[in-house]
Amino acid sequence: MPTTVQQVLLLARFQFRDYLRSRRFVLMMGLVAAIGAIITAVVGYYRPEGLVTGVSDSNAFLGTFWGGAVTVIFVFAGVIYGGDAIAGEFQNKTGYFLMGQPMRRAAVYAGKFIAAFLASLVAVIFYLLIVEGNALFYFGTGAFSLALLESVLLGLGYLLALLGTTFLFSSLFKTSAYATLVVAILFLFGFSILEALISGLVKIEPWFVISYASNVIGYPFLSTIPPHVVTTRIGGPGSPAFTMYNPTIPEGIAIMLGYFVGTTLAGLALFEREEFT
Repeated sequence: MPTTVQQVLLLARFQFRDYLRSRRFVLMMGLVAAIGAIITAVVGYYRPEGLVTGVSDSNAFLGTFWGGAVTVIFVFAGVIYGGDAIAGEFQNKTGYFLMGQPMRRAAVYAGKFIAAFLASLVAVIFYLLIVEGNALFYFGTGAFSLALLESVLLGLGYLLALLGTTFLFSSLFKTSAYATLVVAILFLFGFSILEALISGLVKIEPWFVISYASNVIGYPFLSTIPPHVVTTRIGGPGSPAFTMYNPTIPEGIAIMLGYFVGTTLAGLALFEREEFT
C-alpha cells in the first residue's frame, strides 16, 4: 500500500494531467491570452503617460497591469479549476469509483487541491510572461525587480486563500453549477460590494473579507504604502465623512493565511461527512 503522501502526489499528478488535457485548460489559457492581447494593444497604441512614457522604471506599469489585474486571473482560475473539484464527484458519480479505492478522503482532497493550484499557477505564469514581455520591451532590464517577486509571492498567497474558499463551496454543494456560480459571484462582485458597504456604512475595517487582503498585492510597486485609515468629506465641512481602510502587508498576509487554513479545513470536514447516495 502506498503511503498517504504517495497517494496525494499520485492523485495530484493524474488530476493535473487531466486538467492540462481538458477544455477548461484551453478556456483558461484563452482568457489569459485575450487579456494579455488587450493590454499589449492598449499600451502599444496609447502609450499612457505615467505608465510607459515619462517614467524611469516599470513599477507604475507593473503595479497597474500585474498588481491591479492579476486578481481577475486568480478568480477565473479558481472558478474554472476549483468550482467542481469536489462537487463534480457527486454530480458525475465519479466518486463511486474514486472513493472505492483504499485511500483516505483527506488524500483525495489534498491531491485535487494541489492539482488545481498547479493548473492555476500555469495560467498565472502565462499572464506574468505577457506582462513582463511588455515591461521588458518598454523598460529593458529594469522590468525585473525585487518588488515584482514580492508581489508574486503575495499573489500566490491570495491564490491559496481563493482556492481554499472555492473548495469549501465545492464541498458544500453537490452540483457543480451551483458551486461555480456562487464562487464567481462572490469573488467578482459580492466581496467587493460587501467591503464597500462595511467601510462606508458601518465604518469598520472589513478585515474579515478576503477581497480586502488582495489590495496588498500591488503595494510592493508603490513608493509609499497607503495610510491604514483615510477619512474624506465630499462637499463642505458639514458633509458626512467617508472612511476608507487599507490593509497593511502583515495584516493582508494574516487574512490570506487565515482564509486558506480555515476554509481548507472546513471544506475537508464537509467532504469527510458527505455520503455518496
